[in-house]
Amino acid sequence: MKIVRGLPWVGVITLLLSLSAPATEWPQWRGPFFNGSTDEKNLPHSWGENQNVAWISPLPGASGATPVICNDRIFVSSMVGRGPGFVALCFDAADGRKLWEKSVGSDSRRFPRNNMTSPSPVTDGKSVFFLYGSGHLAGFDYDGKELWSRNIETEYGNLALKFGYGSSPLLLDGRLFIVVIRRNEPYRPPGADGPLDSYLMALDPKTGRTIWKQQRPTDAFDEAMETYSTPVPYIRNGKTEILNTGADFVTANDPKTGNELWRFEYWTRKVRDSRVIPSLVTGDGLIFGCRHKHGGIFALEPGRSARIVWEFDSPVPDCSTPLYYNGRLYVLDGIKHGKVVTCLDPKTGRQFWQGKIGGRGPWRASLTGADGKLYCINETGEIVVLAAGGNEFKIIFETKTDETPIQSSITISNGRLFIRTAKNLYCIGK
Repeated sequence: MKIVRGLPWVGVITLLLSLSAPATEWPQWRGPFFNGSTDEKNLPHSWGENQNVAWISPLPGASGATPVICNDRIFVSSMVGRGPGFVALCFDAADGRKLWEKSVGSDSRRFPRNNMTSPSPVTDGKSVFFLYGSGHLAGFDYDGKELWSRNIETEYGNLALKFGYGSSPLLLDGRLFIVVIRRNEPYRPPGADGPLDSYLMALDPKTGRTIWKQQRPTDAFDEAMETYSTPVPYIRNGKTEILNTGADFVTANDPKTGNELWRFEYWTRKVRDSRVIPSLVTGDGLIFGCRHKHGGIFALEPGRSARIVWEFDSPVPDCSTPLYYNGRLYVLDGIKHGKVVTCLDPKTGRQFWQGKIGGRGPWRASLTGADGKLYCINETGEIVVLAAGGNEFKIIFETKTDETPIQSSITISNGRLFIRTAKNLYCIGK
């Protein structure tokens, strides 16, 4: 770990609870507080075939999309088999009954270790919005009636990411935010007449109409221009900003106008493949970001004079977004160094503990934190529950499922865990 000394820490207002849903809901892919955690209590710490499995509902195909839960409804994005079709699904959270299934589109393109349904849905408790790697974007009411649909790839050109588009939409203060940070030339059809731009856009969730579309320039090149991360909100000096990472920069935009407020260049040594997968996380007045391919994480003091307060070099993620939970920052390197989870002090970067979770497959899903526990799941179906906090690494429970591959994070709502495999949606709880 490297501490950047001589930089005064400036207190910044962190994300207020007024921006997020009640903690009993999980309305978007990183949960009610946008950081992978919830304040739910009395959650199961172990389960098995005849223990703490409330219900199981079949799914039509695999996906990395996280289930989202709000107002007793669960929404899931899924391929149909191996494709090319994909669907939007709604389940009853109480008993797992499928309430509706809507075909949204189809696309025969294939991507390594990915498919068209990686973006997670997002809901406000009345409507739900689904985005796909083909550019299909659709809004539905809770009864499954389509409110509107459009295709951002048809409108604005090839999404142009090597491993397929994976950024999830953000719903905040009556606006739907979509980010496309991409290579300026397509890898595969459809072709482009000229260089493609990267952008952040805001839509009216009632109509799907574009409110604004803001370009996001960069001096990165080739694959370095790409990101698979999702926008997150942040409050600074009493005003909300929309944060994005990728293409060698952290940027902040005004949610009302789209204007870029500030940017920070976290990677100055331009290389071809500095693409970023994890999203940003905020906490303790700081912004936590990951560099590319196990290149370290950093704590950023935000604003026009943004600067790095501390850095942690190894072991760090390539895919998993860090978790901020109960005043600690948790980092999962799920591929290298023996597959390690590290617990850090978010203010200083000091290490509290570190331990190996091992496993046969890579851990690409992000950590989930609640009820004093950390929930982890990997591609080959191995699940580990760790004790959160404290000063030592402790495994509470381990189990396994053979319904692979699994890239979706575990979500939590109303005292239950929701685990999405390649075949089923599991509800774990009493």
